[in-house]
Amino acid sequence: MKVNIPGLHNSDINHWQSHFERLMPDEFFRVNQENWDEPDCETWIDTIEKELSNFNHPDLILIGHSIGCIAILKWFEKYQHKIKGALLVAPSDSERKNYPKYINGFVPIPKNIQPFPTIVVASINDHVTELDRSKEFANNWGSKLVILENAGHIESKSGFGKWDVGLKLVKELEKNHIKR
Repeated sequence: MKVNIPGLHNSDINHWQSHFERLMPDEFFRVNQENWDEPDCETWIDTIEKELSNFNHPDLILIGHSIGCIAILKWFEKYQHKIKGALLVAPSDSERKNYPKYINGFVPIPKNIQPFPTIVVASINDHVTELDRSKEFANNWGSKLVILENAGHIESKSGFGKWDVGLKLVKELEKNHIKR
């Protein structure tokens, strides 16, 4: 099972996560948060834990976008469930100066190599996280790094609806063929 963990404001109908779910509804599941507009880390990771309790954790691939990526890492830090892997797309730099105060508790960002395969997808012109910071995340977490040209924050308003490359990355995690 592949589990989408959207970021701030959820992923709209045109977002690549929504496309994945429509394309393969039996394979993709979305964790729904109670408050999408004022994320609270502890609440979000507890919701992730509750939503995932019906699944076999070692078979799960978690797919995060933006602050959802940090939520995945914080969830793992707290609950330590073994998972198959994680696709971390445009991870949000919650430690950045002037980061919105209504996004609460997603600091510090974990800095340790994750004990499961990870792929970080970053853009050279993401307005939320600078490329050097995304590279640092990938290095810290032991992730394969995929850099996209001019992809913004890799969301629907950046032109990322149907995203075949994203699906290929999920399949790479499924087959556990990650080369850093």
